[in-house]
Amino acid sequence: MRSALTVLVAGVLALSACSSSGSPTTAGQPVAGQPLTMAVSGDPGNLDPQFTSLSVTMQVDWFLYDALLNIGPDGNPVAGLAEKWEGTTTSAKYTLRKGITCSDGTPLTASTVAENINFVGDPANKSTRIGVFVPAGAKAVADDAAGTVTVTAAAPDAFLTRNVGGLHIVCAKGMKDRSILKQGSDGTGLYTVSEAVPGDHYTLTRRKDYAWGPGDFKADQTGVPEKVTIKVVANETTAANLLAAGQVNIVAIAGPDKQRLAAQQLFKREVGAPLGQLWFNQKAGLPTADLAVRRALTQGLDLTQLGKVVTSGTGAAPTDLVAPGMGPCKVDTITGNLPGHDLDAAKAALDAAGWKAGAGGVREKGGSKLSLVFYYPTTLGPTMQSAAELLQKAWTELGVDVSLKAVSTAEISTVVLAGQGTWHAGLIPLTVSLPSQLVSFLSGTGPPNGSNFSSIKNAGYDAAVAKASKTAGTDGCEDWAAGERALFEQVNLVPFVNTTVPVFGKNATFEMAQGSVVPSSIRVLG
Repeated sequence: MRSALTVLVAGVLALSACSSSGSPTTAGQPVAGQPLTMAVSGDPGNLDPQFTSLSVTMQVDWFLYDALLNIGPDGNPVAGLAEKWEGTTTSAKYTLRKGITCSDGTPLTASTVAENINFVGDPANKSTRIGVFVPAGAKAVADDAAGTVTVTAAAPDAFLTRNVGGLHIVCAKGMKDRSILKQGSDGTGLYTVSEAVPGDHYTLTRRKDYAWGPGDFKADQTGVPEKVTIKVVANETTAANLLAAGQVNIVAIAGPDKQRLAAQQLFKREVGAPLGQLWFNQKAGLPTADLAVRRALTQGLDLTQLGKVVTSGTGAAPTDLVAPGMGPCKVDTITGNLPGHDLDAAKAALDAAGWKAGAGGVREKGGSKLSLVFYYPTTLGPTMQSAAELLQKAWTELGVDVSLKAVSTAEISTVVLAGQGTWHAGLIPLTVSLPSQLVSFLSGTGPPNGSNFSSIKNAGYDAAVAKASKTAGTDGCEDWAAGERALFEQVNLVPFVNTTVPVFGKNATFEMAQGSVVPSSIRVLG
């Protein structure tokens, strides 16, 4: 399963999850022994796969680690570290492939896999993957002789087998000493870290013995790069220029530079992902904790126009919170359920909530001004800045003092996800492939002990999720939909546009799985 919190391929926060499409244009045949360079929009930071919520980190980690399950082109699970699997809403069983080894040559055991699951499932360890892949309180037991791992959930999970199956598995040495994972690796993946220069590049070296990738992967396939350089290029125009010049082989482009690259008839795969998602910090004591304020702020925005700005006019209206084309449920939860654009109603609502116009036109209540700090990511291109400025103008008309703060991927992780700074609202794309993967971000404990970074408390959502979780698979879709509608009734978050992000290749071909390039699919061309 290709997943992360973190954000679209070029995004900030996501469970990297999306469909792939596109028509490749290739030149040449796969050649052996060649290097490859891939550009990413931000530094991945801590490479420990069980302590990240960033899509850029998850992309790097797919070179270094495997999961029990992969996801095939049709969106269904296929073999990963496990060759067989079965499960219900409360239990899952995986049978490991034989012959899998860690990067240091030691065999991967069922006990190590179970240790991973138990570690993430224990709230005391504060893994960011708890509630996303492994439910809180889930327990795993291993049978090393049989090569099986059996997981029992503390509470029902509608997609338990697939969720647990998506967890990156760390080998025994890394589980014992996690410090080696921060800028190194200890996994069963196709590559190992040979050099880490934070903020600049990460060099990965191929394992010649790796033969258990998804699909028909074999160790002797021609064209698999011997060395991969992950190059940090924060500016999309610079990344596009490097690709055009042949200095980079793979790059995702979310902004307007994608148009000129598309004209060059390069190899391309596309991923659909949420791009326009407005989040409010609902921590007690903040103005945005008040539903009346959130509703008024949303009414003050022309979301259609904002979506056109964010996507340069190429976006589409979302219908639910799961990445487009990837969710198992096909219920429209958004249309008609968000506050419409109405400036007069927004002003009246703020008046009624006690926020009266003060000096300079800025609203005040109880001696405090209605001042908001708004975050937007720099890694998603110049359209994000334009959208933030449009939002600032609209909210200023409401009598709100808005401070814009452009932030890097690392700052999003520190300030928003880790809760180490003050923010009131932000454009923070969150990409997931299953509705159950949203739960830990939309309910429960906030940072630093949990993932509910915007401090949402919605009893209607919680009740619907509890009901949906007891029903396996798509039979619970109506309940998942009811939960999303409850979020929009409380204006807990505002999804307003999806986008298509092309991932371009030059002198290279590859496939995508849920928003990430599949390392074992990369072929360097001559």
